[in-house]
Amino acid sequence: MAKTETPRRIRGTQDIFGDEQRRFAHVLSTFERVRALYCFQRVDIPVFESTAVFARSLGETTDVVSKEMYTFEDRGGDSITLRPEFTAGIARAYLTEGWQQFAPMKLTTSGPVFRYERPQKGRFRQFHQIDAEVIGAAEPAADVELLVLADQLLRELGISEGVTLQLNTLGDAATRDAWREALVAHFEAHRGELSEDSLTRLEKNPMRILDSKDPRDRPIADSAPDIDAYLTDEARAFFEAVTAGLDAAGVTWERNARLVRGLDYYRHTAFEFVTDRLGAQGTVLAGGRYDGLIGSLGGPETAGVGWAAGVERLAMLVPELAAVNPDVIVAVEDDRAIGLGHRLLRSLRKDGLSAEMIATGSPRKRYDKAAKVNAKVLVSLNVDEDKPVTRAVAATATDELSQVQTIIDDLAEALR
Repeated sequence: MAKTETPRRIRGTQDIFGDEQRRFAHVLSTFERVRALYCFQRVDIPVFESTAVFARSLGETTDVVSKEMYTFEDRGGDSITLRPEFTAGIARAYLTEGWQQFAPMKLTTSGPVFRYERPQKGRFRQFHQIDAEVIGAAEPAADVELLVLADQLLRELGISEGVTLQLNTLGDAATRDAWREALVAHFEAHRGELSEDSLTRLEKNPMRILDSKDPRDRPIADSAPDIDAYLTDEARAFFEAVTAGLDAAGVTWERNARLVRGLDYYRHTAFEFVTDRLGAQGTVLAGGRYDGLIGSLGGPETAGVGWAAGVERLAMLVPELAAVNPDVIVAVEDDRAIGLGHRLLRSLRKDGLSAEMIATGSPRKRYDKAAKVNAKVLVSLNVDEDKPVTRAVAATATDELSQVQTIIDDLAEALR
């Protein structure tokens, strides 16, 4: 009989366990706690959407759509895509579920996303993101709210040191049109020196050339005209309101005039929180204002601003977290007391105490094994002359010891 081959984990995926999982869970729990402080509502959306949702929102010329999406045809002949990000799906839900009546909406979500990209440090083909959005608020205060939320999240995760908020403005529609025209003229003058990808972008998405990583493009991109010369008075005032709000909230930022979002529906604020602790790909959280997105999906013109962050990349910055020991460890030193142990565990857990039981292996060694767990309270269960003997001990007179003793006394009374 042929030996069955052991299945392998698919390249670019991950199994999360131990300290890695503790840091991962710490990111998610901290995110949930902080978003509640800012009165953001939790929303959950499908893992897959119609492919058109992403093709229309992200743009067919973007790397995500053209190279990275997991797209397939289902049995009904529909083209569906595993979500590569959250914003487009939330915008679709805003339209299809009639959420316009609730605007402005402050929303957060989290979960797995999928991109077919070359796996590298902190990047996987199935990874996880946290996401925050404000939809239906055109004022710069919404941008400030999101950025202050992000700043507090990083601080409460204990990873803000060495992380810098880089900020830019993309202006309003008039600003972008004038700047785009100047960029096209600049890049056309250097057409023969641009990379193949940038030549493709020049036709449909010239702003993307500014953040090209190709060495051939960098001198040309660095000498391109800045947006500041093309800002309208309204766009300048919007950016000044955002920066003033951040200053008032005590959020440190620096200007990065080369920070862009290439698609036409992006407006005004663009930002990234970056670090040098994760190698070349140093972005840990990024976002911007997308006032034209919902309109591009066929809905009414609706303001929007949001950000996303990779949970794995944030977790890599979190210091190692010690495993959490139980409040109570129960050592069953006589097998005749195992039933009592189960009753005690149930009572302890119903009373809000975490508890584990050691009832396997040599009964003579169970107490010593339990003592090594470093729980707040150790309970010994034994039998003497067919009667249960229960003893609870702790290094100090903790509240948990008193609580456990009360539960034991109540259980003993019930067994009489």
